[in-house]
Amino acid sequence: MLSMRSLVKKLKSDYPQFVFKEGSGFLWSHKDQTVHYAVDDDSRSLLLHELSHGLLDHADYSHDIELVAMERDAWDKAKELAISYGILITDDFIQSNLDTYRDWLHSRSTCPKCEATGLQTQKNSYQCLACGHEWRVNEARTCALRRYDLDI
Repeated sequence: MLSMRSLVKKLKSDYPQFVFKEGSGFLWSHKDQTVHYAVDDDSRSLLLHELSHGLLDHADYSHDIELVAMERDAWDKAKELAISYGILITDDFIQSNLDTYRDWLHSRSTCPKCEATGLQTQKNSYQCLACGHEWRVNEARTCALRRYDLDI
């Protein structure tokens, strides 16, 4: 089994079109074509996941549900890659990671006025199906979710 450092070295050789940059977390930057990663032997699957975003040419999204789809596709690709590198990525691990995005999506779409589920109307805007309330949300993928009323 490859250590994290050995895997990074191999991936740099196998995918010279990407930059691999050690940091405090895992992130794909389409703009910089950079896979950001933390050195942790338990995180090889997260590294393959971020690399998969690059291989799938994931960039921006206009609706939150698209982000969830991109995450799912990146996990499918990571699972393929894992076979080549002798890494096991379990379905439970994938679903646990996807659950964080599902929870994020649910939180963003929950009406701050009546708690019903709303629909996304623009990139960071929602409208409640039950009471008609409109609100904006921040990006909130790496920070606390904030919802702002539009009808004040």
